[in-house]
Amino acid sequence: MISTGDLKRGMTVDLDGDLQNILEYHHIKIGRGSAQVRIKMRSVKTGAIVERTYQSGEKFRRAIVDRRTVQYLYQGDGLYHFMDTETYEQLALNEPQLGDVVSFLKDGQTLDVLTYQDEPLGAELPASVELHVVTTDPGFRGDTTAGGTKPATLETGLVVQVPLFVSEGDRIRVDTRTSQYIERA
Repeated sequence: MISTGDLKRGMTVDLDGDLQNILEYHHIKIGRGSAQVRIKMRSVKTGAIVERTYQSGEKFRRAIVDRRTVQYLYQGDGLYHFMDTETYEQLALNEPQLGDVVSFLKDGQTLDVLTYQDEPLGAELPASVELHVVTTDPGFRGDTTAGGTKPATLETGLVVQVPLFVSEGDRIRVDTRTSQYIERA
């Protein structure tokens, strides 16, 4: 059991038999009365996002989620197929289980699959990935006075805003949490 003070972003808790992933956590102290904690969480099974308020010090049951390193193989029949890098066992996840991870998947990429009681819950990417720029407009000198951006389509189909100096064929690093350009790789 963990209390509200021990909660962190990304942690998974068991609320009434439903696994919830903590997205945001805010400690609220109003003039009189006890402190409260406002938690924004996503149901692991349904993907529904809920925001609830709890009294400070309330206890939650922590769900022990296992991580397995897998390699992305291919997509077919609405499923994304992965191979465990240790046991070479294959598993398939659907798009709702993967969520935003789908925008960053490319052949041969390694990532972590989260499982709870041998049931796959979803996948987690590293903080940043390197992707090729497939199409973007050319940036011309003098287009802007300070730090302009333009849209660029990456090899996975994701569209991000990049600086004007980035051109087609460049490799760039993208933050997987915010889908924003970090730097040229």
